[in-house]
Amino acid sequence: MDAPPRRGRKRIVLGALVLVAVVAAGGIAVAVIGHDGKPEATGAGNAPVATTSVVKTDLSDTRSLQGTLGYGTERSVRGAGTGLVTRLPKAGATVVRGKPLYWVDDRPVPAFVGDTPLFRKLDQVGVRGRDVTVVANNLRALGYSIGYMPPQTPVAGKPSVPGDVFTASLKSALKQWQVAAGLQPTGTLDIGQVVVLSGPARVASVKAQLGDPVAEELITVTPTAKVVTVPVDATDVGTIRLKARASITLPSGKKIAGQVTAIGRTVQEVTDGSGQTAAQLNITVTPRKAADVKALDAAGVEVTFTSQVRRGVLAVPVGALLALREGGYALQLPDGKLVAAETGMFVRGMVEVTGKGVTEGLKVVTSS
Repeated sequence: MDAPPRRGRKRIVLGALVLVAVVAAGGIAVAVIGHDGKPEATGAGNAPVATTSVVKTDLSDTRSLQGTLGYGTERSVRGAGTGLVTRLPKAGATVVRGKPLYWVDDRPVPAFVGDTPLFRKLDQVGVRGRDVTVVANNLRALGYSIGYMPPQTPVAGKPSVPGDVFTASLKSALKQWQVAAGLQPTGTLDIGQVVVLSGPARVASVKAQLGDPVAEELITVTPTAKVVTVPVDATDVGTIRLKARASITLPSGKKIAGQVTAIGRTVQEVTDGSGQTAAQLNITVTPRKAADVKALDAAGVEVTFTSQVRRGVLAVPVGALLALREGGYALQLPDGKLVAAETGMFVRGMVEVTGKGVTEGLKVVTSS
């Protein structure tokens, strides 16, 4: 069977002239184009050429990657102090501020939220530190009145200590909370009597067994909100911005809105099936509406990122561009004339074009 006739275009540069050959079904039309954009000579044949129109459209630079819907990265929780574990939470349980997370020697160990673990016994009014701030913030969040927290007064020749002061009012509020939490109302806190987590969490897995020493890994936790984790080549991470919008395609085919909420900083070496190794970082995308993923605990999804959008621009197929010998590009009109064109965004076979004479609806020759 004979091959179908080919339609295409070739350009040959001869000195200061541009030779444009249009290969069409049934013949070849040749036009020699000078710098004035006018035909210098024509060859045999009057075969039709393929044309297209300059259009006004929106161009967006998008890319789709595979991701995993879940609760994000698990974090290990270790106990502190002495004693044996006597009760543990169940996987999937939500951690509640001020409520017991596990029990040691049959005494509850409640959870606080903060950025500093308790690293010493808080029993002396007047001590200052970030651990005191954690206690103050949690008691305030739980509805207890902690009184006035005095600001730090600089002392000449002494370094300042970050954090709040353990006041008599804070000690009293702590005692009230201890009564409600089923703890001894001492007004003091020692290492291991509360566990400090970095934020709202759910129990992902239980690592310890009843009777294990408390000073070991007990459980793992994740955030409470479902997120999508997307591995991205380290060289491409710069094209994805924090807080950028994203579209998530669920296994059902439904598309939901998402937003980039975290960009990892830990590079992982990943080897694919062919033995090729690539450096990757994890991008976290959070669905805008939690209800959209309420029915799913874990699933493979597709995430589409949009890194750049150009709205209302003039564009043509890439095949309509002519690269000029002296640099730059031009568009060829059906009569052989050339119109200089500046290029912008290239997206999925289309290219943004601007220039004098480049207008919406302009007919130009194309090879595709």
